[in-house]
Amino acid sequence: TSVTSAKIQVNGVHLHYQQTGEGSHAVLLLPGLLGSGQTDFGPQLKSMNKQLFTIVALDPRGYGKSIPPSRDFPPDFYERDAKDAMEFMQALKFKKFSLLGWSSGGIAALIAAAKYPNLIHKLVVWGATASVTQEDVRTYNGIRDVSKWNENVKKPLEEMYGLDYFAKTYGAWVDRLSLFAKNSDGNICQELLPDIKCPTFIIHGEKDPLVSQLHAEYIHKHIKGSR
Repeated sequence: TSVTSAKIQVNGVHLHYQQTGEGSHAVLLLPGLLGSGQTDFGPQLKSMNKQLFTIVALDPRGYGKSIPPSRDFPPDFYERDAKDAMEFMQALKFKKFSLLGWSSGGIAALIAAAKYPNLIHKLVVWGATASVTQEDVRTYNGIRDVSKWNENVKKPLEEMYGLDYFAKTYGAWVDRLSLFAKNSDGNICQELLPDIKCPTFIIHGEKDPLVSQLHAEYIHKHIKGSR
């Protein structure tokens, strides 16, 4: 039941991860913006059934202990995160696995499930979006000053990154999302949703201050058979 930590080289970067459990069903946990396995999935690493599951929590490139490199946001950064995650699990010799993705990790999970269907067993996403609206961008910009964030959210991120890296990375993400919002219908991965064939469960917090429930409803409507 102990949690091991290690690094493995994938796509030219060294990705840090934590792993626990010895179940036959492998589950990859993908954190949100600026998140790491430890900050976003501490309870899952501790409490998920370790007889049923082998649980793997990834720090995406530029986050957590997967620095260097510093995080950047090219136009295809969500696709890059999806590709990193898939090659990472294959490097660990998992032939098939389920994905649990939160927020930005949920978007990467949607893309991965659409593009690598033979690898994905089941999919769970929460706080994920397939597009960005101008209203979303106004919300993200409204909290651009990270020093004013809720202490519970801010403190672990500030401890991990220092205020400068944390603020700069969040700002760069907002700038990239603002460019997505200029596309017709703010598309991130809408066209991929019909390609997702695995059993899919979409969760949404109705008090989520950043992500409107309309995003969850859109994803549900466009992934056939999703719940």
